[in-house]
Amino acid sequence: MESAFVAQSDFLQYGDAEASKMQIGYGNYGCSHYRRRCKIRAPCCNEIFDCRHCHNDVKNGLETNPLDRHDIPRHEVTKVICSLCDTEQDVQQDCINCGVCMGKYYCSKCKFFDDDVSKNQYHCDECGICRTGGKENFFHCNKCGCCYSMLMKDAHRCIERAMHHNCPVCFEFLFDTMRDITVLPCGHTIHLECLREMEQHCRYSCPVCSKSICDMTGLWKKLDEEISATPMPETYQNKMAWILCNDCGANSRVQFHIVANKCLSCNSYNTRQTRGGPAASCPSRMTEIIS
Repeated sequence: MESAFVAQSDFLQYGDAEASKMQIGYGNYGCSHYRRRCKIRAPCCNEIFDCRHCHNDVKNGLETNPLDRHDIPRHEVTKVICSLCDTEQDVQQDCINCGVCMGKYYCSKCKFFDDDVSKNQYHCDECGICRTGGKENFFHCNKCGCCYSMLMKDAHRCIERAMHHNCPVCFEFLFDTMRDITVLPCGHTIHLECLREMEQHCRYSCPVCSKSICDMTGLWKKLDEEISATPMPETYQNKMAWILCNDCGANSRVQFHIVANKCLSCNSYNTRQTRGGPAASCPSRMTEIIS
C-alpha cells in the first residue's frame, strides 16, 4: 500500500514538472509575428532569426542588395536555439538542455513553434503548411489548392491555384500570408483589408477580372435614372457603340451615352466600350468618364 502511494506521488511530481516546463518563460519571448521560446537558424544564410517572417523582412528589405534577396526555405530548417538557455539543437519541441517547451503548438513537418494556441493551429497536408482557425472549420479544395471555410464548401467558385499568387492590390503572396483573405464571387482571392480599402475608394470590381464584387442592382437603378435625366446632345443621339460586359461577357451594340453603357444581356453597367461611338475623337476627360 505504501509503495503504491509513493508511485502515485512520483507521478504527480512528474506531472507538475512537465506542466512547469510548459509555463516557464511563456509569453515572454518571441517577435511581432509569434510568441515562442526559440529562434531558428536559417539554412540559406546561416543566420539566426526569431522566425521566418523576421528573416524574410530583413533579407527582402530595401537596404538588401537585390541580388541577395531571398525567402527562407521553411521546411529545410534543422536547427533551433532555445531562448532561455541559448542552446542550439535539432528541431524539437522541448529543449534538450533546460527542458523548457519552446512552443505549445509545435509542427515537426513545418518546423513551426507558437505559444499562442488560441489561434487553433492545424497542419494541412495538402497545403503543406500550418493554418489557423481549427481544422474542423475548414476544408481543402484540391482544384483551388488551398483551405477554405466550411461555409464555402458548396458555394465557392473553383479557380485553379486560387491563392498561389500575389494579392492584386498590395502584391503580397497570398498562400501563406498572415493577414485575413476573402474570396470574391468570381473566385479570385484578395486580402480582406485590401478589399475594404477598395470599397472606401468606390471600387466595386475585381482587380483581376473586372467582375462586380457585390450586388450592384441599386447602383444600376440610379444610373438608369441619371441617364434618363441626362439627354445626349443632338450630335450624339444616333451614335452607336459596341460594348463588352465585364459581368456576363456578352457583346452588345448599344446607343452610346456619356454616363454609362448598359449591357443588353444582364442589364449591368459594368461594361467597357470596344468600338464605335465617339470615344476616339472626344476630349480626354470625356474618355476617362466613358472608361
